[in-house]
Parts: sequence; structure tokens; C-alpha cells
Amino acid sequence: MEGASAAAHALSLPAEAYGNDPRLEVMWAMKAYNHAEVYFNLISSVDPKFLKLTKLDDKIYSTFRETFKELDIKLLKPDDLKSDEAKEPRLEVMWAMKAYNHAEVYFNLISSVDPKFLKLTKLDDKIYSTFRETFKELDIKLLKPDDLKSDEAKETWRPFCNQFEGLIEDFNYGTLLRLDCEKDYTEENTIFATRVQFFAVEIARNREGYNNTVFMSKSSKS
Repeated sequence: MEGASAAAHALSLPAEAYGNDPRLEVMWAMKAYNHAEVYFNLISSVDPKFLKLTKLDDKIYSTFRETFKELDIKLLKPDDLKSDEAKEPRLEVMWAMKAYNHAEVYFNLISSVDPKFLKLTKLDDKIYSTFRETFKELDIKLLKPDDLKSDEAKETWRPFCNQFEGLIEDFNYGTLLRLDCEKDYTEENTIFATRVQFFAVEIARNREGYNNTVFMSKSSKS
């Protein structure tokens, strides 16, 4: 449980919390090199057109090409990534990738640890009680996009989220949320939400037993 708690705690921390420990920088450099080596070996031995790198390849590709229509990916130049002009749209893609990585870590967490034991933030009790006072009838087992995106829903979500400003780090940053809690993250089962919306829904799912299906499914296969 200590490892699971550490992983859950890491989800609630900003990158700045880790500081600039040179040991971490070396570890990340080694990890990046190993990742690059494995990937190059992969495309050297398998026809790349058949490769699927993530569960959201289609979404990532369409967003990438909408944002970078003219980018020559055959021969990149350093300025394609490093110039001031390039950085602004690149940040959008970076945040999308960060959201995907966050989602992947979280799904692995609820797949390997009984969700009822998870603590996602230091304010879980406050978030859960306020969420259920505000959204008494919300079906968190199977969310609909309108539960978050309709004008009526936004009017209710806005004050709920704003009360956690300054209490939850990056409370309004973009995060991926599953619609059907019994299924994995896929393009059809994923919606963008704010970080505090993610915490509110997933804390409730864990406490009310809705994420048990994922945990039991993975446990039965192991």
C-alpha cells in the first residue's frame, strides 16, 4: 500500500514540487535514452504503419495535424520545437500528452490497488462531501458529456470548482476523465475535465464502489 499511496500522492503534485535534484535529472536522461533505444529497435523490426503507441493515437494524430498542418516531420529543424513561435502551439500538445500520462498512471493505480483505499489528495473528505452536496443525483457510473459541458452543468460546476482555487494545485488544468467508469480510457470513453472535476468524480467513484469493476477485472486476470 505504501507504493500505491506514493503514486496517488504524486498525482496531486505539480512538477515544481520535485525541484531540480541532479540525481533525478540523470535518472530522467537515462529513462529518455532507454525509451528512445527501445522505440528505434521497434520501428527497425516491425512495419511502423501497424504500430499503435497509445490508446489515443487517433486523437493525438488529428489534434497534432490540426495544430501543425505545414510541419515537415520528415526532417525537423531545432526551431520547429524551440523557437518562441513554435512553443505556443507545442504547449497545447504537451499538455495533452501530460493529461494522457496522468490518466495512464491513474488507471494503472485503480487496476492494481483496491480503489476504496486510495487517497488522491489531502482534501478528499472535503471534495467528496461538497461534491455530493452539490451533485446529489449525478450518475458517476456512466457520465454523459452534457453532465460537464452543457450550459446548465457549467453554471453548477463553476462555483464548485472555484471554491478549491488555492487549495488544489492547478485546480483548473485540463485532465482526462472516463465517461463509463467500468471501461478504460479510449477516444470514445474520454472527456476533458478540469483537475478538480477529475478528483471529485474519481474520489466519489472510489468511495461508492464504482471503480471496483476495473480492479476486480484486472485482479481476476492476474
